[in-house]
Amino acid sequence: MKLTVNGVAREIESPLLTPLLAVLREELQITSPKAGCNQGGCGACTVLVDGEPRRSCLLPVAAVNGAEITTVEGIGTPERLAPVQQAFVHHYGAQCGFCTPGFLLAAHAYLAHGGTDDRAGIEEALAGHMCRCTGYVKIIDAVAAAARGDSFDLSTTAAGRFTTHTEAAR
Repeated sequence: MKLTVNGVAREIESPLLTPLLAVLREELQITSPKAGCNQGGCGACTVLVDGEPRRSCLLPVAAVNGAEITTVEGIGTPERLAPVQQAFVHHYGAQCGFCTPGFLLAAHAYLAHGGTDDRAGIEEALAGHMCRCTGYVKIIDAVAAAARGDSFDLSTTAAGRFTTHTEAAR
């Protein structure tokens, strides 16, 4: 079985009914998709399959034979973050980070399909993704900022707006 994962062609040896999540994490050592509920309800395992968000815990690898799979590692690098990754950093869209890859990929797909900074549209695109830390406001702000095309100096991460750190305290 063959997959292209983050632009690299891969030959898969796992049995056909193995969940894609297990193939990514155990066979390919890509650990950004997380095993949250293992029932498709939390979104932590979300990956892009041919550009569409899918719950990898529910997908047998046979169902994606020949597909292009994108994990969070495939949308940006530490040196060149994708716009939505930059926005998450700037707006403190992540706290513990467990759910962040799933949110980033759902948001990335939303934006790639022409999503706007409309809060209701963002909420719909992120429905089914659970975060137990942030309360979603900062996540939605980050996606809206990326949709508007805001640019960020990541050396100054929303100082004074989302933290108690201000320029005067420096």
